[in-house]
Amino acid sequence: MNKPSIKLPASKTSKPSKKKLNIFQKIFLFLSFMIVGFTVFPIVIVLAIGLLPTLTIIVTDTKNLNKITTVGCFNMAGVMICLNNFFTQISNDQAFAISANIFNIILMLGGAALGVILYYILPDLFVFIFKNSSQHRLKVINNKLDKLAETWANVLPEEH
Repeated sequence: MNKPSIKLPASKTSKPSKKKLNIFQKIFLFLSFMIVGFTVFPIVIVLAIGLLPTLTIIVTDTKNLNKITTVGCFNMAGVMICLNNFFTQISNDQAFAISANIFNIILMLGGAALGVILYYILPDLFVFIFKNSSQHRLKVINNKLDKLAETWANVLPEEH
């Protein structure tokens, strides 16, 4: 017994439109950024210097979200290591000391470099590993086929 199927009306496949901000939302967003910038100005200084690689990628390569995410996360991890001791006592002098220390700069920008390396190298590394693995499996299969051919060569009649 066949069950009757319910046909749904065909829906239009329209792309979701991006919601634009009106003037009041833009002003509110700008003022909130200004308030946050002035209240935690030392942290903003360190973040602005530390997140330069991520900001550069956001500006230059806006379509590649995987690259932005990978580099941004590693860059943010490096910046957070430098800000770890900074949260106990926030001062302008300490912000400039963190930004002027070469080891902190290496940590912050090194995180972004690690993200870029992983973004470009890791896919090729996986291709290399899987290619070698498949070639090894193919050799094992061919050896088994050769052994089977030797074993069954006398038993099976030859076709002409």
